[in-house]
Amino acid sequence: MRILLTNDDGVNAKGLAVLERLARTLSDDVTIVAPMEEQSGTGRSLTLTRPIRLKRFDDRRWAVTGTPTDAVMMALAEIMKDAPPDLILSGVNRGANLGEDVHYSGTVSAAMEGALAGIRSIALSQRYPKAAPGERVSFATAEAWGERVLRPLIDAPWAPRTVVNVNFPPCAPEAVEGIRVVRQGLRDYGRVRMERRDDPRGFPYYWVALGRLGERPSDGSDLDASSDGFVSVTPLQLDLTHAASLATLERAYA
Repeated sequence: MRILLTNDDGVNAKGLAVLERLARTLSDDVTIVAPMEEQSGTGRSLTLTRPIRLKRFDDRRWAVTGTPTDAVMMALAEIMKDAPPDLILSGVNRGANLGEDVHYSGTVSAAMEGALAGIRSIALSQRYPKAAPGERVSFATAEAWGERVLRPLIDAPWAPRTVVNVNFPPCAPEAVEGIRVVRQGLRDYGRVRMERRDDPRGFPYYWVALGRLGERPSDGSDLDASSDGFVSVTPLQLDLTHAASLATLERAYA
């Protein structure tokens, strides 16, 4: 099995090293094509107004000056064009990709690009406590549970053009309750704020600041599974059509 690895945290990210170790439990044929630098929150964006450059570390490890989607496109169209991958793994992301996060996530978007090409693609993310920011984030749970999650997925039948989104809970490996297959949830971040600051020269700049999360009712989604200490496994479809609205809109134009 030929496996392509990518991410949105950059080619030198700790989570990518974890993912490589997991991939090598499945196959010896592993290629890495990842963004040169962190691309969190880039979603499905493409680089269209400037050239994309490649940096080759060796025959199996490459970096791309672009987004996660750029990285997968470059891998399929150039680096692996004569021997395409059988499986694409994206991650392990530093931080969760739950609920509506999947619409912004570069990690999930890289997997979606693989699915569009007809390749089985899985996004993996490690949720962490707020008290463990930056480089102090532990990937121990992803490393301990990753193979247990991946092997059944590889053997299972998949619908065409779907992606599987996996999130590891923010607890120690021995505290994980198990694996749940659940639907995508939805949070309410409230109003988004733009937090203004001034640089040393007195010019303003801004950080996106999300509102405080309120109490969320239990809904049996990926959000619940992660909060309850389970690894969440969620199938996502690329067809965004809201089928139930088709008949209503047809009547509007009758």
